[in-house]
Amino acid sequence: MAEPARTPEDEPGVRGADGGRSTQHTERPATPTAPGQQNPLNPAASQRSQSIGTVVVAGLANLTVAVAKAVAGMVSGSAAVLSEAAHSVADTTTELLLFIALRRGSRPPTTQYPFGYGRESYLWAFVAAVVTFVVGAGFSIFQGVQAIQQRHEDLDPLVAYIVLVVSFVAEGISLLRSVRQLRRRAARWRLPWLRVARRTPNTTVKAVLLEDSAALVGLVLAGVGVGVSELTGSPVWDGIASILIGVLLLVVATTLAHNNIALLVGRAAGEAVRAEIERELAAVPDLRSVDRLMTLQLGPEDILVAVKVNFDDDASRAEIEVAADEAERRLIARNPAIRYVFLDPTRRRE
Repeated sequence: MAEPARTPEDEPGVRGADGGRSTQHTERPATPTAPGQQNPLNPAASQRSQSIGTVVVAGLANLTVAVAKAVAGMVSGSAAVLSEAAHSVADTTTELLLFIALRRGSRPPTTQYPFGYGRESYLWAFVAAVVTFVVGAGFSIFQGVQAIQQRHEDLDPLVAYIVLVVSFVAEGISLLRSVRQLRRRAARWRLPWLRVARRTPNTTVKAVLLEDSAALVGLVLAGVGVGVSELTGSPVWDGIASILIGVLLLVVATTLAHNNIALLVGRAAGEAVRAEIERELAAVPDLRSVDRLMTLQLGPEDILVAVKVNFDDDASRAEIEVAADEAERRLIARNPAIRYVFLDPTRRRE
């Protein structure tokens, strides 16, 4: 893989004639590309492009099935199918908000926002979770309670079955795409993809994965509710299925909201990233040890690294500067998501 270009904004500075502290900063600038185009020299841009594609596919699938479910729900009289229509409407709105998050979060840094706008993507993703909570879960539970209270027994399930099956296929295609993207990310770290899904800072992929998984479970619940209601002649089961769909959406919305709050507050990079940074630093000549390592997830594909390192006592000022440059080069070349590197070289005083 080609090494990303680096442009040091601050030249190395040394304070003190006794080999005091030197502070360096390196930023990896974003490589310009056309919208939606993958740049082989900029893996972060490729990840964003894949995420946009995943969101677009999921959004189109949800919009299509939302219309079909709404028609089927009205024709069949099923509260569960109408709840699934609300579920798809909420998911479609979520995909639109996630698309906004990706576009706004990928804007380049400015003087006022030197670390870029990556965290704004977490804000929009949080709003998307709230939409799922209010629109999807609220409507589904309301529909379920109303169906149980009114107990209309004029269900016409044939149309509902057809739409549920077609919707299952469409949602399954969208889910497979998000799983493939997570598998590619997991292969880079040699970790199980489910573990990566739990910890990934890419909230758009995580949101699509959870929403599509919930959609498939919701479709099964709706099908079971309609089927049992048809067999027993009681619409109560259809209402119960609608309520269960609402509870499912509550779980998804709460999970996404909690994840985005953690990233908005400022979560560190994953343990695998930290371990990789420590391995790369350990291979730098004249670097004795890492005194303190701090990381910060600035956005889905942007990481800030701040590290205080100890050098050999006999290392000269020139050797320290060369080693510091080597450390930065190794980190940025090894992990393209590392966008900013701040080094604080020092000699350990015994």
